[in-house]
Amino acid sequence: MRKQGHILIVLIFSLSFPVFSAPDESEHHPFNVQDLVTLKRVSDARLSPAGVRVVFSLRETDLEKNRGFTNLWMTDPEGTELKQLTNNSASDFNPRWSPDGREVYFLSTRSGLSQVWKIAAGGGEARQVTHGPLDIGGMGITPDGKTLVVSMDVFPGLSPEETASKLDEKSEPERSGQLYDHLFVRHWDQWKDGRRSHLFAVPVSDPGQFLDLMPEMEADSPSRPFGGFEETAVSPDSKYVVFSARNVGHREAWSTNFDLYQVPLDGSASPRCLTVDNPAWDTSPAFSPDGRTLAYLAMKKPGFEADRYRIVLMDTGTGRKRILTEDWDRSPGAMTWSPDSRFIYTTAPNRGQDSVFRIDTRTGQAEVVIEKGSNSIAGLGKERLYFVSDNLGSPADIFSSLPDGSDIKRLTSVNAEHLGKVSMGEYEQFSFQGWNDETVWCYVVKPADFDEDKKYPVAFLIHGGPQGSFGNHFHYRWNPQFYSGAGYAAVMVDFHGSTGYGQAFTDSISGDWGGKPLEDLKKGLAAALERYPWMDGDNVGALGASYGGFMINWIAGNWPDRFNCLVNHDGVFDMRSMYFSTEELWFPEWEQGGPYWMDSEQHEKHNPSRFVSKWKTPMLVIHGQLDYRVPLEQGLSAFTALQRREIPSKFLYFPDENHFVLKPGNSIQWHETVLEWLDQWLK
Repeated sequence: MRKQGHILIVLIFSLSFPVFSAPDESEHHPFNVQDLVTLKRVSDARLSPAGVRVVFSLRETDLEKNRGFTNLWMTDPEGTELKQLTNNSASDFNPRWSPDGREVYFLSTRSGLSQVWKIAAGGGEARQVTHGPLDIGGMGITPDGKTLVVSMDVFPGLSPEETASKLDEKSEPERSGQLYDHLFVRHWDQWKDGRRSHLFAVPVSDPGQFLDLMPEMEADSPSRPFGGFEETAVSPDSKYVVFSARNVGHREAWSTNFDLYQVPLDGSASPRCLTVDNPAWDTSPAFSPDGRTLAYLAMKKPGFEADRYRIVLMDTGTGRKRILTEDWDRSPGAMTWSPDSRFIYTTAPNRGQDSVFRIDTRTGQAEVVIEKGSNSIAGLGKERLYFVSDNLGSPADIFSSLPDGSDIKRLTSVNAEHLGKVSMGEYEQFSFQGWNDETVWCYVVKPADFDEDKKYPVAFLIHGGPQGSFGNHFHYRWNPQFYSGAGYAAVMVDFHGSTGYGQAFTDSISGDWGGKPLEDLKKGLAAALERYPWMDGDNVGALGASYGGFMINWIAGNWPDRFNCLVNHDGVFDMRSMYFSTEELWFPEWEQGGPYWMDSEQHEKHNPSRFVSKWKTPMLVIHGQLDYRVPLEQGLSAFTALQRREIPSKFLYFPDENHFVLKPGNSIQWHETVLEWLDQWLK
């Protein structure tokens, strides 16, 4: 990596965002948590088969009912006609076009269960398609329009009806004990009961028939807890589906061996593994339009969830495979083929952005198409690319461009009226010399209504992962504009281990959680304070969640004199108890060099609990009861240590939240509590 001897400032600007008309001054205010929670959220945008319309989900928030709900909206290619397609107090989501573009299929909870519905593309009354006994989790349509592919949670070997009957029998048990003989016992935020997410083929002509495509598999597709239908692909001839699943038996809790399986949609054969040669992660299949090639993503390192994905091309006739992007040091996501089957469009973390790339399938050469912001692809027509984009200064909207990324046009401005009433902070990205004098990047968000003659306290935000990034993204849980609106400067360092800066940079944190990242954080804060004299270096608070929460605990004992206060959300406190109580064991085993008993010294090397005797900084600890990734006892232990040492501290407990805080009311309480804590110690 090239070294630099000076701090390089890069100004990041929005994608041709229009200037919103000035509202009445009496309504104008700095961005706050109510704004954050109530903004409309664009997601799952889909281009119609003819490339003439884009349908998408739009989430709105009902604060009185403490819930979010979604409806379907549609826009034309020029963004001149925006209309609401569905309007229901239940949630309508997961829109998918019929192959002829005349109808939109979608999932809805209108009937009490999540089922498939459809509506004419021109509008009208929605009609229920499926009447299954279980919730449908995801849905797609075959290219010939004759079959739906849906996912449902069933007991392997039992039909949806039999599964529903078994659940009814268990609803009022005389005995409540659950007996397990292998992990997972619990995963993310749920205790496991034996059900698996399976794919089903449903004939459109007879939507009461559900054919389990993986009936005996003790595996999930889509994967849990975050997988979606990007993990499946139907062949262009509509004869079979390819899906990703981890079918590893009792080794599931410490294996990342996801494979691709192919199964005929008529159920005439069992799933056949296509990637038995790779013991690492295989996922995200995508057929070329001509049907000759199956592209998919593959890692190389078994047991490492943050390895770089390579794009692999498999000849569907011969089965021969070719790694397309071995020399491209980025990790791509879901893929979209160009109509002529020559190019693959994908997104990848890219030096603080989530950029759109175009990759030549003959040479593997990748070029940036859309660089700035956080982007996802909605579809590629014959003449234009459609994508959803957000950045640190604006929530997501839909845009289009020419296939090479030029001529960007905004198609939606769903929050224009709301954003016209708030002021946000300007943001910049700069680089500095971090650990070993290597280049490290950082974002700074100025306080709203910035006055260069004032001094501002600093909110030093530390991202989780640890293989993650505090990039150019409008986040709904850790949004620096909230701190900006409250009169703080926000500083966010992408320390060693962050994604988007090459795989070697990402790999460097494994086995060194408290080493290189801490040095980067120290040097990054110093660089920001030197660069921006309006920052008040005497009033700085550090905040982080997950790995960021670990780092807060680590800072408390290894950088105890720097910060006025700390905020630790769902952070690791004790590495030993964490290993034996978390769920996905492959994560600590890769990061710390193996199971705890095989290398306890490495696990203990960066164990925050070892340094409690040095703790002195006031800390707010936050944790959710349903967090099984970093269990509740980690937060309770940190708070116990603080209280026993008589350090000013508070503990915010959410009995109904997992590793995230998702309910609108809880999100408001979270932000208000954090801000009150910062104000107490920094203002």
